[in-house]
Amino acid sequence: MFDALTNRLTSVFDGLRGRGALTESDVDAALREVRLALIEADVSLPVIKDFLAKVREKAVGADVLRSVTPGQQIVKIVHDVLVDTLGEEAEGLSLDVTPPAVIMTIGLQGSGKTTTTAKVGLRLTNREKKKVLMASLDTRRPAAQEQLKILGEQTGVATLPIMAGQSPADIARRALQAAKLSGYDVLMLDTAGRLHIDEALMAEIAEIRDLSSPAEILLVADSLSGQDAINVAKQFKERIGITGIVLTRIDGDGRGGAALSMRAITGAPIKLLGTGEKIDALEDFHPRRIAGRILGQGDVVSLVEKAAETVDQEKAEALAKKMQKGQFDLDDLAEQLRQMRRMGGMQGILAMLPGIAKAKDQLATAGFDDKMLKRQEAIILSMTKEERSKPDVLNGSRRKRIAMGSGVEVSEVNKLLKMHRQMADVMKKMGKGKGLMSALFGGAAPKLPPGAALPGLGGGQMQLPPGMKLPPGFGGKR
Repeated sequence: MFDALTNRLTSVFDGLRGRGALTESDVDAALREVRLALIEADVSLPVIKDFLAKVREKAVGADVLRSVTPGQQIVKIVHDVLVDTLGEEAEGLSLDVTPPAVIMTIGLQGSGKTTTTAKVGLRLTNREKKKVLMASLDTRRPAAQEQLKILGEQTGVATLPIMAGQSPADIARRALQAAKLSGYDVLMLDTAGRLHIDEALMAEIAEIRDLSSPAEILLVADSLSGQDAINVAKQFKERIGITGIVLTRIDGDGRGGAALSMRAITGAPIKLLGTGEKIDALEDFHPRRIAGRILGQGDVVSLVEKAAETVDQEKAEALAKKMQKGQFDLDDLAEQLRQMRRMGGMQGILAMLPGIAKAKDQLATAGFDDKMLKRQEAIILSMTKEERSKPDVLNGSRRKRIAMGSGVEVSEVNKLLKMHRQMADVMKKMGKGKGLMSALFGGAAPKLPPGAALPGLGGGQMQLPPGMKLPPGFGGKR
């Protein structure tokens, strides 16, 4: 998400950072480029106009701090206005009501309401330790109720038993009664959608809202629909009233215009982001962190949080003990590769590292991507248990067999073994190392910022492909 906008803004600000002083014409030229970047990102025109006016007001006549250049000051001003546009502080779900707290999900058909309902239910169950009941009120779309039932079985979140012939309002009443009688903390109501907004849809949702008195009315909007999503949000806000927005499919949206426009147009906060198809691919929306990502400043805090969520602490502690003894076999490497994939893969991690935005395409071109992680894991899985624990036994014939078994060239097997050997050597020297990033590809390279050490991933070095350089300042203070 925001890749195109990030690249465009980064190039604009690169031209400003090196200058000792900025004239008004420099600011005007920069704002023209920012305007084009926002238009290309499919940001709503009224939002662009307001955004640029705020930046200009703060930039013209701004006092420049002694510790920064005028160019850096402009970057800070744009960052602050971005944060203001996105909503200042993160706003979570408001469930501080007498149980059961009702959460309604509304939106057009195909926006991802049912999947989002299951994702939120799982999130509340695992993170908040809430007892959640989900109910589908969609009696029109074929198999909609069965879809939620299957998702409930997959996630372990309870769903209301299906009864044929009931209206959406009848199902809502039954769900409320069941939630109260069985002591549920949260009741999720997945409403029906339409291909477009109509009176029947609005009347149905309004009836359900009135009888259930929801604590949250979450509009689920597909970020890929751009301006259409913004228009839909505006109509739902005016007719139904929404307390928050969930943007789905942001992993496929390189523009990000919907996210930048939603808050400004509707006044409702974006609360959650759907980051992928997996049932746990849901993130809190943090305006300051998102603004940092857009400007290529990274989001190390979110990366640390994601690492903390995905790391198996027992495995991490066991691995740490092995590393203290200088032990690091190929099974350990395979586990670290899996962990990186659980955290969002190579691109997901790089997107959150400060200053790495420019290098992402170069890394992908050089083969540093999720496919590489899968190939490396396949190579390790093609080995016998003895070979994984004692890599020294891997002679030429064994390497050829492993290459054939994993569908790669022998050279890739050799590269993996070389990487493992370098990592094992580093682990011995570190003594108390804790993970993969500390020696991902061996060698010396820029370090992550202070405090950016990740649980299970270390906080050290990464060797880049020959001839490739990271942007100036990568690894410095944020």
